[in-house]
Amino acid sequence: MNRPRPTDVDSRGRPVVAVTGIGLVTPLGFGVAANWAALLAGTSGIRRITRFPTNDLRTTIAGTVDLPEEAEGQVLTATPRVTRMAAMAAEEALAESGLDGQDFPGPLMLGMPPVEVEWPHRFELARRVAPAPATYQALTLAATGWPTLYETAAFQTVGEQLAARFGTRGSPVAVTTACATGASAIQLGVEAIQRGETEAALAIGADGTVQPEALIRFSLLSALSTRNDDPTGASRPFEKNRGGFVMSEGAACLVLESLAHARARGARILGLVRGCGEKSDSFHRTRSNPDGSAVIRAMRNAIEDAGLTPADISYVNAHGTGTPENDKMENLAMRAVFGEAAPPISSNKSMIGHTLSASGAIEAAFSLLAIRDQMLPPTINHVEPDPAITLDVVPNVARAAKVGNVLSNSFGFGGQNVCLVLSGAPT
Repeated sequence: MNRPRPTDVDSRGRPVVAVTGIGLVTPLGFGVAANWAALLAGTSGIRRITRFPTNDLRTTIAGTVDLPEEAEGQVLTATPRVTRMAAMAAEEALAESGLDGQDFPGPLMLGMPPVEVEWPHRFELARRVAPAPATYQALTLAATGWPTLYETAAFQTVGEQLAARFGTRGSPVAVTTACATGASAIQLGVEAIQRGETEAALAIGADGTVQPEALIRFSLLSALSTRNDDPTGASRPFEKNRGGFVMSEGAACLVLESLAHARARGARILGLVRGCGEKSDSFHRTRSNPDGSAVIRAMRNAIEDAGLTPADISYVNAHGTGTPENDKMENLAMRAVFGEAAPPISSNKSMIGHTLSASGAIEAAFSLLAIRDQMLPPTINHVEPDPAITLDVVPNVARAAKVGNVLSNSFGFGGQNVCLVLSGAPT
């Protein structure tokens, strides 16, 4: 490994981690350029679900990604959808970084949802055992004679496929930490570089679980918006009439390198991941502790890890789901961390919905673009402000601003909280 110059290490003597490639897939489109232009324009990617029947479902809208295969009539379950979107994001990020897309010089850190057998699999299993009754033994025999079921419903296969495709080093690491998953994948890559274990890491967050069973589960938690007649106006973070989040899907990839490694090969530096903070509260399966202690600590940990103070943060990319409890919790945490001098905060989820396991990675990518262009994306659908939300949420229209350091928040079910501090390229 290259011996780091003094400017290539942080205040703790760790290698500074640079971002040299970004890839994006969201309901707003494919690629960084299309996504960023749509986000700054305040465009919504939420639409009525057409991929599967929604009869009798309480929520019939989502942020869906229409993959090329589906235009040809293929039906993709969650696992191949995750694999496909992750690969698309990685291809774009690697092309921008200038690194070999088939022989990557570091490990893969993959954030993805827990996978499971879906209804198309179950129907196929039933067909295979018919006319025999669908006993456990019959289903087992059918499944063991159907290798595709294992390949599309086993957690580790997504990482293995991506690692083989991009030639990453060592065993791929796959993680799921609920809505913090994408940020966790980035944190794993950053920490591997900081420990000197590698000079580069491929960090991906991807989710493709917009499917009937997932919609039903979130509906049973009363977590989803039911504003079905107004899809583009359904996601309303921080707004008085918000009624839950909108389920979505997508992927983002960051190519992470030590700054010394990136400079040595003449790479263009897109930004830095300066700090990572996490804190779990283990309060409830879905709810955070009402006192906000874990969320507050995660935010402070990230800022401290970056060697900064709250006053150094220019903008906060909110978790901002649009559920009343989450929005109030984030408002409470912002005031606890920043006091009356809280910086602007906005929610990308107002436009792309909640991409679940991908959200932390997607929002980190948007945070870097905000620094690059000195623009704050808006929180759209902000019609009637909630008096309980006392923050500047950049309502409805993007805003030019001086953006130096961004705090990106990801708060997940089970009290799994990860925050990242992103900064501009060093001068």
